[in-house]
Amino acid sequence: MNSPPITISHKIVDLCIKISDLLGYAKGINLPEPKPKLRKENQIKTIQATLAIEGNSFSVDQVTAIIDGQRVRGKESEIIEVKNTIAVYEKLHQWIPSRKSSMRKAHRFLMRHLIDNPGEWRSSGVGIIKGYQISHMAPPADRVPFLMDDLFDYLTKDRETHVLIKACVFHYELLFIHPFIDGNGRMARLWQQLILFNHNPVFRFVSIESLIKENQTEYYRTLEKSDKSGESTVFVEFLLGLILSELDSLVQKLDGKRLTFEERIKQAAEHFGEQLFSRKEYLNYFEELSSATASRELKKAVDRGLLLKQGDKATARYRFK
Repeated sequence: MNSPPITISHKIVDLCIKISDLLGYAKGINLPEPKPKLRKENQIKTIQATLAIEGNSFSVDQVTAIIDGQRVRGKESEIIEVKNTIAVYEKLHQWIPSRKSSMRKAHRFLMRHLIDNPGEWRSSGVGIIKGYQISHMAPPADRVPFLMDDLFDYLTKDRETHVLIKACVFHYELLFIHPFIDGNGRMARLWQQLILFNHNPVFRFVSIESLIKENQTEYYRTLEKSDKSGESTVFVEFLLGLILSELDSLVQKLDGKRLTFEERIKQAAEHFGEQLFSRKEYLNYFEELSSATASRELKKAVDRGLLLKQGDKATARYRFK
């Protein structure tokens, strides 16, 4: 496995620690399940944002009208882009971030009727033109399959790099490799969002696409800086900074309360199911707890007959009845 080039700077480490702290805190709050209307509004904003970054002129109201089945005036290609992107985000739960086949299937939905052979790796060279100059020349087409194999190996097999970092690196490297003839920016943002969803459910409240749209100039500036430096460090720092700021705002806005013991046990039962787990795994899931509190809660659950306990002290394992 060839890992993508990146320097894990002190800034990256600090951002990851702060984001992890906020995720742990947010998990201990009663995050309200988004109501259907709010989920729809968030999805519309995400779809409009990721398309606007690529130059699609449709507004939030126009995207809403298309979702509602209304006829909208506009360029046929832009209407197709909106409809395709809606289809991709409606199937969000079907895409598996660790699988290349899932990515290619998502790309087929995203780019159908817009390009030839959607979902296939490109078979020709491609460069990104800015003004009258080529700002980025992607690797040769015959290297794409090998580079994508390495990128997915990095995502799934690298056990040392934090997933927050890997999600950002994946975003950058997908743009750098440019595996598809078109639609790479949209796929990069979608796949980072999927990786983060898979890491922590709190990310269902954060739209990477909308964050980037709001900071589009800096987004492209850091992409160029990373291209010139030959590694994704600056780009990763930028994205992690956006995520931290958004999570900080989210936590401040939440009026929910800390989870009670009963609510935590219910969440744990849903998470662990019938599998055995340790106190450490319980702590990893509820990062806001101290070791002593975790021990007390597990003992209470055993005493109440909610958990079965095997072993003792360091070897203790628990399972829900």
